[in-house]
Amino acid sequence: MLNKLTDFLSTVIAPASAEGRPEHTLQLATAVLLIEVMRSDADSTDEEQATILNILKNRFQLADAEVAQLSELGHRTAQAANDLHQFTSLINRELELSEKVRIIEYMWQVAYADRQLSAHENHLMRRIADLLHIPHGDNAAAKMRAKPADLK
Repeated sequence: MLNKLTDFLSTVIAPASAEGRPEHTLQLATAVLLIEVMRSDADSTDEEQATILNILKNRFQLADAEVAQLSELGHRTAQAANDLHQFTSLINRELELSEKVRIIEYMWQVAYADRQLSAHENHLMRRIADLLHIPHGDNAAAKMRAKPADLK
């Protein structure tokens, strides 16, 4: 069963084809990173899950059923993944810096969804920003844009 899942993931997270951007694989990679932020601290909240669903729906212009399917696949993929490199390398191959910064901002929104930022979330965010080759200043700016105005 694990081999089947690994085979499936290797076809989903495959190198980009010459025919264009593999939008569905970018959607899955983004979903996995958002879910990893939610999973990084001990308490995954309904607010974090709702934020993820909202981001996926708005970012990719998906119907509710598509968002639910993407979220479910994202959760399964995140649980089965050994590391984040397969997802960040796909994003690095396919997206420009400004698009990657936007993904980091979405991730910060998930981290702040429960109105508190844990040390685990903060550490994961630094690690993913490094994997996405996002300069520290861009990561810090994305963090500030995502931070709710009423949080100090």
